[in-house]
Amino acid sequence: MMVLFRRCSFRATLHSVPSYAAFIGHQPHLSLAELAATIPGFLLHAKIDRSVVLFDSGVPLDAAYLDTLGGTVVLAEKIADKKFTLEDIPGLFAQTLMPIKGKVTFSLRTSGLSPAAVKQLYRKSKDHLKKKGKPSRYVGNERTPAPSIVLRENGLLDRSGGAEITIVQQKHDGKDLPLWVGITVGAQDVEAYTKRDMEKPVRDTSVGLLPPKLAQIMINFGVWLTHSRASSTRGPQVEDQRLTILDPFCGTGVIPMECLIRGFPVLASDKSEKAVSGTTKNLEWLRKQFEIKKSTVPSRVWKQDATKPFDVKETVNVIVTETSLGPPLTKRPTLKEVQSLKSDNEKLQAGFLHAMATSFPGAPVICTWPVWYPSKAPVSLEKIWKVAADLGYQAVLPPTIEIVGDRMSLLYRRPDQLVGREIVLLRAKRK
Repeated sequence: MMVLFRRCSFRATLHSVPSYAAFIGHQPHLSLAELAATIPGFLLHAKIDRSVVLFDSGVPLDAAYLDTLGGTVVLAEKIADKKFTLEDIPGLFAQTLMPIKGKVTFSLRTSGLSPAAVKQLYRKSKDHLKKKGKPSRYVGNERTPAPSIVLRENGLLDRSGGAEITIVQQKHDGKDLPLWVGITVGAQDVEAYTKRDMEKPVRDTSVGLLPPKLAQIMINFGVWLTHSRASSTRGPQVEDQRLTILDPFCGTGVIPMECLIRGFPVLASDKSEKAVSGTTKNLEWLRKQFEIKKSTVPSRVWKQDATKPFDVKETVNVIVTETSLGPPLTKRPTLKEVQSLKSDNEKLQAGFLHAMATSFPGAPVICTWPVWYPSKAPVSLEKIWKVAADLGYQAVLPPTIEIVGDRMSLLYRRPDQLVGREIVLLRAKRK
């Protein structure tokens, strides 16, 4: 499956320098880091209420591009340089929707507007279209925007059946700034995520489940690190899809599955025979579901302890993996229990990094380390940082991303989780 990026047909009226609004997921720092890592010429303009990011891009982005991002829910592209008011929106809908044959569907996605203002916009837009002789209906309402699946099913993303206008109201010193107005061009395919996460033949809840969206984010970090020494003007091109990715803690194969969907050849291993079998079955199922031929996107799965040297014939470009987070916890651990878990995990991570540095010199590593949450302050690994440095690894973050505290890493954790994930991006010194 090759992911191609097409130029938007609405380009004539859009911003001359592609400018976008991204409605991001529940881990906004991760979502922003992914955008900064993946988008050539990324220029951040504003972060709004932890849920919206405004930025410029060096290349056009569309629905196909959004499908490669794990942390962005909806993407909208700014309309040409013009100062819009809310009174302009009904006319903008008419301009966009009149060329479409038959009854059209429209929607609004807003940030910073009151529910009353949004409700009035819906009504005025429908009335304006009616006066123009255009039958219409709208989806979403003043409190909840239309779900992604509704946008996809009703042709609002490719504008075959309608359109969604995105409006962001920014403020400065309590005063309204000019409206940011754009057309929604992409939305996450929730059904596709659910299918490959819930319908795959093997799921093992006893070892923790890596969300497919987080796997996508980690893969994107791997692609960025692999190319970070190349020109910053490079775009999301097909040649990326020949990168070979290794996942040495493959579990049930979430990362390898996402690699195949992206067109990346993947090598997967695990010391557990059960995991090897599960990954093999899941990849076979995925290939049938998504029609991914092994001759086009190769993969290999085998049993291997990740702390032992690897002997593989393939060239490994980057290691992307969810390492062991330790045994699953059913209740909040005591500090004594955490210290024991931490000691064991430090040894595992040190062995893993030594094996990677020895077997694949120069290949960057994207991995997760556990963060435990006892009753007091969270507990993270400490000794592994010196081990990584001694092995020639340097922790990095994508451009524009601020360091939180004193750790060069990104945290993924839901509020109810007893063990979080510290995502670490390690660049290896060339030998």
